[in-house]
Amino acid sequence: MEWGAKDRAKHSSNRREAVDLCLCLSFRMTEPSKNDLLQLFQPFGVITKLVMLRAKNQALMQMQDVPSAVNALQFFANLQPSIRGRNVYVQFSSHQELTTADQNAQGRGDEPNRILLVTIHHMLYPITVEVLHQVFFPHGFVEKIVTFQKSAGFQALIQYQTRQCAVSARTALQGRNIYDGCCQLDIQFSNLDELQVNYNNERSRDFTNPSLPSEPKGRSSQPGYGDTGGMYPLQPSGARPVGFSQMANAAAVAAAFGGGLPPGVSGTNDRCTVLVSNLNPDRIDEDKLFNLFSIYGNIVRIKLLRNKPDHALVQMGDGFQAELAVHFLKGAMLFGKRLEVNFSKHPNITQGADTHEYANSNLNRFNRNAAKNYRYCCSPTKMIHISSLSQEVTEEEIVSLLEEHGPIVNSKLFEMNGKKQALIMFDTEEQATEALVCKHASLLSGSIIRISFSQLQTL
Repeated sequence: MEWGAKDRAKHSSNRREAVDLCLCLSFRMTEPSKNDLLQLFQPFGVITKLVMLRAKNQALMQMQDVPSAVNALQFFANLQPSIRGRNVYVQFSSHQELTTADQNAQGRGDEPNRILLVTIHHMLYPITVEVLHQVFFPHGFVEKIVTFQKSAGFQALIQYQTRQCAVSARTALQGRNIYDGCCQLDIQFSNLDELQVNYNNERSRDFTNPSLPSEPKGRSSQPGYGDTGGMYPLQPSGARPVGFSQMANAAAVAAAFGGGLPPGVSGTNDRCTVLVSNLNPDRIDEDKLFNLFSIYGNIVRIKLLRNKPDHALVQMGDGFQAELAVHFLKGAMLFGKRLEVNFSKHPNITQGADTHEYANSNLNRFNRNAAKNYRYCCSPTKMIHISSLSQEVTEEEIVSLLEEHGPIVNSKLFEMNGKKQALIMFDTEEQATEALVCKHASLLSGSIIRISFSQLQTL
């Protein structure tokens, strides 16, 4: 189909006055789906209507506003769009408004779907995939998240495992703020059937496929997906999504434990700092405490009390993670001492020369895949699990690294999803705890290894 000078002139004369503007697409391919076209154009703005002209091998698409349509056309003027390997040709249509049912819209309002279209209003702090997952996870398993920037602001598509979860999330979260007084959620049901995620990075994530690569830095995985870095002021120290962090963590642990929190864990504690006493001052240091407590949450900072050498303060990422640490570590044996772990009267640890900072450490375990890491939350066991091993490492090298901490009863080196892992069983829980505390984040055969407690009883 060709657009003549008359059509272009007509469009030009009405362009500024138009409220809705159509994109007319000539797609020379066989039977593209509406979902194909929606995925191609939704990063540029809300698609209000879509008409498939099968007989003419074309489609008419109406954007919510003029800037969205202009941005799409300008983008594809410099980059040839394609669907399933076939080129798509894009031009403005002379139509100013389409007449078709609203169910063709990308954001279809109140018609339930398992994919949510989320717009963030009053966005004073950056919103990442991790923040969105933390907010939406309590309402069901989140399969995929895609974020992008458009003229109307920052948006995201959230795909749940079931439609019921999406309905629950929209009911609970519509109109709420992520942070106190800002980052308000405006949630619609999307018309998409499935999100396509090619990379696991700061802009998109497929939680069902953790093996996806992260894209080269600076490139956008899909057209129009912007990087919000530098657009907003840094989040204040200690600021967290209002009311969501604890709920998200509790839900993640509940899911990991078969739907309920571990016995004795309430999920309501709001004190982030714990006091650890009866330490062995001759053998303990801040990094060893980090290795132990980081199993239960992210560590902000640690302080050894100089006037009480067997005491230390550990500030966790939030109150729920602190509750897990108190619950699972109280009474644990380490370096010949039985630990006392209790909530501190101090809400946080003041920064100073005698404190060690860990808030930005890449060794914190809960920056990504928090739900997966909560599965390893348990009291110390005789068995440790080792991951992030190099492909060249041998079972003998692993045993040699760890045997100084006690007799190794059994060991097993295996491969899962193409990655080498190991299980090491000691004679006692204290020996396994010492090995974890001393050897987590060690360099072995060229790789920084990760150690957690395993809940397996035997190999």
